[in-house]
Amino acid sequence: MATEPHPARAIRLLALDVDGVLSDGRVTYASDGSELKSFNIKDGLGIKLLQRCGIRVAIITGRRSDMVARRATELGIVDLFEGREDKLSALQELGKHLGLALTECAYMGDDLPDLGAICAAGIGMTVSDAVPEVRAAADWCSRAPGGAGAVREAAEWLLQARGQWDDLLTEFR
Repeated sequence: MATEPHPARAIRLLALDVDGVLSDGRVTYASDGSELKSFNIKDGLGIKLLQRCGIRVAIITGRRSDMVARRATELGIVDLFEGREDKLSALQELGKHLGLALTECAYMGDDLPDLGAICAAGIGMTVSDAVPEVRAAADWCSRAPGGAGAVREAAEWLLQARGQWDDLLTEFR
């Protein structure tokens, strides 16, 4: 009897929340009113590895931030949805635009606004410090909290499940 392929083999898109996933969820304001946000470099390489292996990466966030737009540009992420509180409708819109079924999309979030997208995606992903309702609904959870390499873990897991990780490693040797 043939075994079913791993669901990760169907994934063509990973959509990411920002606050609590790509960042630690904190917002810092400087005395001049500007906003500061930190991103994990290992997460950035994980995103680049996904892109190298043919998985498109998108950002869907409820806030608007110049730093997020800058980070997206640095990482070659062209699908940036800012100011989108309804993450599920944004994911559906993106999937339709790209010609992808939701079963071909993974979504990684950490809080209640992410719940619909996590439940609807082919693979719902979250971070270790997500709210309990999101952890319970997700198909996969990182060991790291948001902003501390959780996206890198997700990238490695997806690429390992797709059988692409070992080939990637040989490129770095």
